[in-house]
Amino acid sequence: MQYKVVPFTASVAQNGGAGIVASQLQAEIESHAADGWHYQQMESVETHVAGDKGCFGVGAQPGTLTTVKVLVFNKP
Repeated sequence: MQYKVVPFTASVAQNGGAGIVASQLQAEIESHAADGWHYQQMESVETHVAGDKGCFGVGAQPGTLTTVKVLVFNKP
């Protein structure tokens, strides 16, 4: 079985809502389904983003943790 993992970030304007997010997710799933991929699940992946040490420590920014959403597809 093959697997494919793609990032997913919804883009919602100020007056947008859950319906817009659902439409974007559906479009992404349908796009991959057209190529024979089967949607399996959405996962959250937490990762560390390195900080910026700045010039000799002046203005240094610490590293941060961030979470990204990914869609998992499979193909038998």
